[in-house]
Amino acid sequence: MQKLSAKQLWLLISLTLVWGLNWPVMKLGVTGMPPLLFRTLSMWLGIPVLVIAMLWLKIPFKIERKDWRELLLLSATNMFVWHVCIILAIQSLSSGRAAILGYTMPIFSAILGAVYFKSVMTARQWLGVAAAAIGVSLLLWHEMTGLSGRPLGVALALIAAATWALGTQLLRRTKIEVPTMTISFWMTVLACAVMSTLTFIFERSSWAMPSSTSWWSIVYNAVMVFGFAHAAWFYLARSLPPVASTLSVMLIPILGVFIGAYWLNEVLHWQDWAAVVLMVVAIGSVLAPSRAQTKSNSSAVKP
Repeated sequence: MQKLSAKQLWLLISLTLVWGLNWPVMKLGVTGMPPLLFRTLSMWLGIPVLVIAMLWLKIPFKIERKDWRELLLLSATNMFVWHVCIILAIQSLSSGRAAILGYTMPIFSAILGAVYFKSVMTARQWLGVAAAAIGVSLLLWHEMTGLSGRPLGVALALIAAATWALGTQLLRRTKIEVPTMTISFWMTVLACAVMSTLTFIFERSSWAMPSSTSWWSIVYNAVMVFGFAHAAWFYLARSLPPVASTLSVMLIPILGVFIGAYWLNEVLHWQDWAAVVLMVVAIGSVLAPSRAQTKSNSSAVKP
């Protein structure tokens, strides 16, 4: 298993905090305003943040014409389906449970990698997938009765997760030879065009000025999610092995659950606490160095 560099570790910690906090933030944001409009406004404000960051870092914007077909596929699997489905799902589900369903993505990703992309998985990695799956099941324990009355929200969240998993696998194997932030920028622009079209078609009659709470949520999403988190995630997805890059963010739904409980008074049960332990096992199973790697590293530093 590849060892995390200091840069990857700090990006992973920052990403976990930003995305974990964002689940209750999104729930607050879509309360009282059309969900697609909420996401669209976040993207429109997030794009200038990306532009400023790319100009400051001197990252090129250009993508060759031959790469646009692949870029569209990456955008569809990593952005279009995810953003449409998950923002609709969060209206009918609690923020924590939406996060849990959304982060079944690592389970889908690991299975897709092993079955369709012939990725070799060790027993320890399968243990991580199993622990994450059990953790998700525990967190949904008390929601099963409620979820049976909200099948569309559940279905949308799972479709979003499965499509995102496919997108992560495709991004890992992309042949587009440009910086990850360039890909992130154009995927965000294309997703913004799709979301703008959808909110115009389906929500135009209910457009209204967002409340102060919704504006705060929109700005948070624009700066922290579209300006930072997406670029950070795409970088990690390209630079880390697929299982590590996906299971390593499994603390995000845990944060979503507990922050949602604190902010939105969502009730916690023993299953939530047990799931924390299982998620830590899942993360450790893919990120902790193996015994062979530890010996190799020890040998390398001996005189």
